Amino acid sequence: MVFILGNNFHELKLVKKALESFYALGPQASARVLAKYSIHPRAKMGSLPPKTITALTAELSSMTIENEARRVVQDNIKRLRDIGTYRGRRHAMGLPVRGQNTRTQIETAKRLNRVDRKG
Repeated sequence: MVFILGNNFHELKLVKKALESFYALGPQASARVLAKYSIHPRAKMGSLPPKTITALTAELSSMTIENEARRVVQDNIKRLRDIGTYRGRRHAMGLPVRGQNTRTQIETAKRLNRVDRKG
């Protein structure tokens, strides 16, 4: 098992997929990190030397991922609600925010756009 930022990864897991498992770290950002440390995109976690793993851990700790990224998204939504924008009101009501049709299919939006109604 390889340990990076509180997560255990199996030795056979691809490094690219392991990086993408972190919140707010998508395909482009993971490819950029792999290129920075000269890691092949098809490399597996077990094939990385310990020095590279510590470098990856240091790189990820300096990025805005996981709880920090979630907090930034929630702060952005709260800011939209506070200034009273259309998008903020839609978030507060739990309705689709980006212009989707609300006549028939809004169950997913109602589930995903729930924000606490305090304040």
